[in-house]
Amino acid sequence: MLPLIAGNWKMNTDRASAVALAKGVAGGAALHKQVELLVCPPAVYLSSVAEALAGSGVALGAQNMYHEANGAFTGELSAAMLKDVGCQYVILGHSERRHILGETDAAVNKKTLASLAAGLVPIVCVGELLAEREAGQTAAVIRRQFEGSLAGISAEEIEKIVIAYEPVWAIGTGKVATPEQAEEVHADLRKLLIERYNERFAATVRILYGGSVKASNAGELLAQPNINGALVGGASLKAEEFLGIAAAG
Repeated sequence: MLPLIAGNWKMNTDRASAVALAKGVAGGAALHKQVELLVCPPAVYLSSVAEALAGSGVALGAQNMYHEANGAFTGELSAAMLKDVGCQYVILGHSERRHILGETDAAVNKKTLASLAAGLVPIVCVGELLAEREAGQTAAVIRRQFEGSLAGISAEEIEKIVIAYEPVWAIGTGKVATPEQAEEVHADLRKLLIERYNERFAATVRILYGGSVKASNAGELLAQPNINGALVGGASLKAEEFLGIAAAG
């Protein structure tokens, strides 16, 4: 199981800079065979980035999707559409979609099931707010999001899912969970997987850490036993920094 280093470009770049960034990542990918690399550009640039990544081994992902296969859903994108432009992964339930755009666990669950049915690998995000951490509610929040977002997922399906732990208080703030704080939640997630499935299935699931990951702190984080990669925000917008995180894997 290779660690997964995923870049979430969020609502950044224009087409020219997206292509340049993708080419920069693709150009350095051969030096980092010890990890799997993934970039998730804005949806309007997916096709252009796919062309820039061709033959590099760097995977392409989307930042969101809708759970219906087609129909009158203005502005939405289906899993089949994402696959059609070359996506292998899709980020679901990112904290910004949960806390800014109001996505619920039930909505994330519908998207997760739809992505699996279409053959996309979902990266399902969970994480607590600062107030929840300070109130000692981290474990309860993670359990609620895990159970709601992954409801109805079979043991065979869980092997095809990636989970990302993102402490909301550490996203884009410059604050980073200490390796020990991050590992504690990752270990709890692993226990939830064992509780629902068993140790064999739980061991196959990659759990990523997301929250102000940089080349300078990636080594300590990725050295933790239950951290199997990183979901990188701002640091993924510079190829050199992103590849530096990959080098730490």
